[in-house]
Amino acid sequence: MSKKLVLASNNAKKAAEMQTLLAPLGLEIVPQAQLGVGEAEEPHFTFVENALVKARHAAAATGLPAIADDSGLCVAALGGAPGVHSARFAGEPKSDERNNQYLLERLAAVPESARGAWYYCCLVLVRHADDPCPLIADGQWHGLVLTAPRGEGGFGYDPLFWLPELQQSAAELDAAHKNTLSHRGTAMRQLLGLLRDRPL
Repeated sequence: MSKKLVLASNNAKKAAEMQTLLAPLGLEIVPQAQLGVGEAEEPHFTFVENALVKARHAAAATGLPAIADDSGLCVAALGGAPGVHSARFAGEPKSDERNNQYLLERLAAVPESARGAWYYCCLVLVRHADDPCPLIADGQWHGLVLTAPRGEGGFGYDPLFWLPELQQSAAELDAAHKNTLSHRGTAMRQLLGLLRDRPL
């Protein structure tokens, strides 16, 4: 029987992307919502602290190992914002469309040469809620913020995240290509390496 790993996310698109990236583990990945687990509070200023809170919350509620992702877009011209507030940049309720519009408004006076940005992802895996040695991996993906959205794929800020070397937005990439380049894909490959040395 395969071992279960709880995915501490209620974001369906993120969960689908994570399921694909976690496939090499050969584990049964169960989104926390399927087990009746609600979202954890994310009160911290750093991605790693929030990811750790989410992983411990899911593990405590289920008694199972848990993995959490905290990720977002950091824009140099905004001092790293939206950062950990990426999902709620434009306030509640969460809305990718409103977040993207708000980002464009905040950058309206910023020239293209100064619109550098990076996606950041921190992954935390805990074997149990009190795990003193969580596995922690991270990844970055650098690009520019466009002045108008392009592409229909992805989620979050992908339609505004421009990759100069590809001359495409993240929303114009197919899922497999995105996973080879993205912050989350980079972090997941790092995590898989850690798991080879310290398997579940």
